[in-house]
Amino acid sequence: MSHDQSVLNNYHHGELLEAIETALPKIGKTTDTVTEEDLAPVDEFHIGGRVATDHLLDQLDFTSSSHVLDIGCGLGGAARHVAIRYRNKVTGIDLSPEYIATGRALCGWLNLGDSVVLQQGSATDMPFEDNIFDGGYMIHVGMNIADKAALFLEIHRVLKAGAAFGLYDVMGQDDGVLTYPVPWASDRATSKISSVTHYVECLTSAGFKVSNENIHRDFALDFFKQQRAKTQSAGGPPPLGLHTLMQGSTAERIKNMIMNIEAGFIAPVELVAKKP
Repeated sequence: MSHDQSVLNNYHHGELLEAIETALPKIGKTTDTVTEEDLAPVDEFHIGGRVATDHLLDQLDFTSSSHVLDIGCGLGGAARHVAIRYRNKVTGIDLSPEYIATGRALCGWLNLGDSVVLQQGSATDMPFEDNIFDGGYMIHVGMNIADKAALFLEIHRVLKAGAAFGLYDVMGQDDGVLTYPVPWASDRATSKISSVTHYVECLTSAGFKVSNENIHRDFALDFFKQQRAKTQSAGGPPPLGLHTLMQGSTAERIKNMIMNIEAGFIAPVELVAKKP
């Protein structure tokens, strides 16, 4: 089995759009009344959710005229948020056909068809012209991509000179054997964790100038502590959340990720760079 297929298998749901639509009446919404904020718990598939998204984006200084690229967009949650909050046109690309199809439907619910375009494809071989995007970002994507050098060369190719690029990935910290499964991988073969140093080296070799580096270990642990408290207080998970995506394996994957972070093996890290 190819690595790409293993990645797709890890994220495959089968009835994802139906699961999201079925949950809407439980929060008092329909496809006509649901909002971006209602969908955030399920379509911001990364540590820290919307708070983490805003923290990264606020460092990128996109203008309202910027055409922004979302690499590994998933369901397009961050892309929709960028389009609504920052008034940008956003193009997202993701390997998963199911995520793209679901994301397009969610964009339709929010009437964002003119400002958010989602398409299926590989981040290391994107179907875009050179120097076309004014900026870009990548959130919890690199953990599934082995060739970081090729990834950043491709991103550098499609961004315009002067473009800001931000990424927020889970990266390796201290040496240690990770416990699986985790949200991005069922086993070690699917996980392509790299160190912060390797990320910076690959970004620099691709032609980027890295300006900001923020390790968010404590933020991650506090986020999961708050999530546990909310779940316990409510007597169970909310109608929409990461469990909608990961289904029956959610508790084990989240528990293992927290253990790996607590052990110092991994942490979510922000890097901000610019194409000179």
